[in-house]
Amino acid sequence: MPAAMKIAIVDDEKDMRQSISQWLALSGYDTEAFASAEEALKSLGPDYPGIVVTDVRMPGMDGMQFLKKLMGSDSSLPVIMITGHGDVPMAVEAMRIGAFDFLEKPFNPDRMTELAKKATNARRMTLDARALRKDLSDGGQLMKKLIGTSGAMERLREDILDLGQADGHVLIEGETGTGKTLVAHALHAVGARAGRKFVSVACAAFDDEGLIKRLFGPVQPEDARLPAFEEARGGTLVLEDIEALSEAGQAKLLTHINAEGTPPETRVVAISNMQDEGHTCEDALRPDLFYRLASLRITVPPLRQRGEDILTLFTRFAEQFAEDYGCDAPQVSAQEATQLLQAPWPGNVRQLFNVAERAVLQARRGSGTITSLLMSDHQDMQPVMTTEGKPLKEYVEAFERMLIDNTMRRHKGSIAAVMDELCLPRRTLNEKMAKYNLQRSDYL
Repeated sequence: MPAAMKIAIVDDEKDMRQSISQWLALSGYDTEAFASAEEALKSLGPDYPGIVVTDVRMPGMDGMQFLKKLMGSDSSLPVIMITGHGDVPMAVEAMRIGAFDFLEKPFNPDRMTELAKKATNARRMTLDARALRKDLSDGGQLMKKLIGTSGAMERLREDILDLGQADGHVLIEGETGTGKTLVAHALHAVGARAGRKFVSVACAAFDDEGLIKRLFGPVQPEDARLPAFEEARGGTLVLEDIEALSEAGQAKLLTHINAEGTPPETRVVAISNMQDEGHTCEDALRPDLFYRLASLRITVPPLRQRGEDILTLFTRFAEQFAEDYGCDAPQVSAQEATQLLQAPWPGNVRQLFNVAERAVLQARRGSGTITSLLMSDHQDMQPVMTTEGKPLKEYVEAFERMLIDNTMRRHKGSIAAVMDELCLPRRTLNEKMAKYNLQRSDYL
């Protein structure tokens, strides 16, 4: 379990506090003990990274009062109540108020561990969901996810910042796996509608009738949500696979957009994958609807056009998976770096993400190569060939940047350690870091 998850133990009896703490610590949990509810409240904020185990009967603020305080601060915080035999009705009332569960004295320590596991898992899911919601509403964090220093990515970030401030509808085009949905989130997060609703509908997931109902209604009694346009009112509505809209759906969408006027009450961000098939979104939509949606337009670049971003992304993904699987990230050789740069990447960033995970799993077993992974994705793929020749200097510089970046990360920004490992004098390392826009502060 992640070390960040804690268990706060609150009991006025010292022996009981120590006993529970020792048992849960032996089970692998990070515990902290408090002699009173008042003392515990000073440390238990609304995003406390763990759970609470508390006695019911305590002097001063008792367990029930304590529970109400905690629920008022964070209603999702799991609280396990410890009760005496006569306190069971009180424990049932505590469950109604929001307690996670209760244990009756004397309790089986294994039962305590079982409840702690369930509660910490529930807490972790809650905190992860909160972090995701915050991430998806934080324009700065989302822009950081658009990794890359290539010219194509610099232009993409500039387009997002520019169009995010505008109020017209937007069309996002690009191949599968390039990150169009992330771009849509970023557009919303950096604009004036950032604090309002963000609703996404996958058009291809519905039949014609079902899609029209999802977008415009009418709502059936058994439906748990409003029509998408009503749900997203005042905010942003993302229509993924916009080309899946039927003629009737396109006509209804156009009528609705026209009725909202300018600026629109709800901003529509349409996403199209039509480039994958050698066609365009313009081929699939009626002209009047296309030009309304494409008044503002973003094209997300394919991975093969992003140069050394490929190595940067592969390194980040590999490090992430290595941490998840508890092993070292694979070291990329010069030949493998060239193959990664030359591969056509028909699946774009999503494919690179999958290749990085498999590379880590292979490295953990001590077998396989990146070349074999690239070849296995598509039998007709020729990763050592490229349709657009590049100067050798570009490959050398991309590999050199990756080496310095990886070494700086591994040594957490220690210039001396990087100089020693790469056999570079200080001046040369400084010049290369400046050349590749690598900042020591990013690694500390």
